[in-house]
Amino acid sequence: MSASLGSPRLERLVKVLSRLPGIGSKSATRIALHLLQAHATDAETLAQAMVEMRTHVRACDRCGAITEEPECVICRDPRRNPSVLCIVEQPTDVFSLERAAIFRGRYHVLGGLLSPLDGVEPDDLRLHALRHRVEEEGVEEVVVALSASVEGEATSLYVARLLEGHSVRTSRLATGIPVGGHLEFVDDVTLERAFSGRLPLV
Repeated sequence: MSASLGSPRLERLVKVLSRLPGIGSKSATRIALHLLQAHATDAETLAQAMVEMRTHVRACDRCGAITEEPECVICRDPRRNPSVLCIVEQPTDVFSLERAAIFRGRYHVLGGLLSPLDGVEPDDLRLHALRHRVEEEGVEEVVVALSASVEGEATSLYVARLLEGHSVRTSRLATGIPVGGHLEFVDDVTLERAFSGRLPLV
């Protein structure tokens, strides 16, 4: 970042904002200038909201989704079907599936995908917790809803092998999700068709 903004502190804020997903340097500059010119309480409110989010928002102890309690609202909901578990990569995938309103079971967030080249091994993900849930919670079907990428395929196959010997069906989303696609960018209709037509994993 050049010194054209005339303030090292303003430039530092632009640099920090530009690290956020989907925000380039131009957008970061506009946001920073807006905060500078807005009422002081607006910036203070934003800062306080960020601090409170970092302090109080956490991962659900059971499934790994976002919550402010030890367990999220989905895990606590008695109307959800505990016998069907949907495996996703990140909490944002839970948002996508809940928005589409096509799944009434529970979730398990892995926290990433296997990628040995990037140093992501099985112990770095919530895979052992998945096996424990299958053994302890009466799960009858595991729906693997991971990205259609090389890492997603490798993780899906690892999940299938992990659950071998357990009396549980494993299925995966049907075609319709593009190769390399991520669930958070897939429209609701495509998600519904993929879920309705899910296929055996192995």
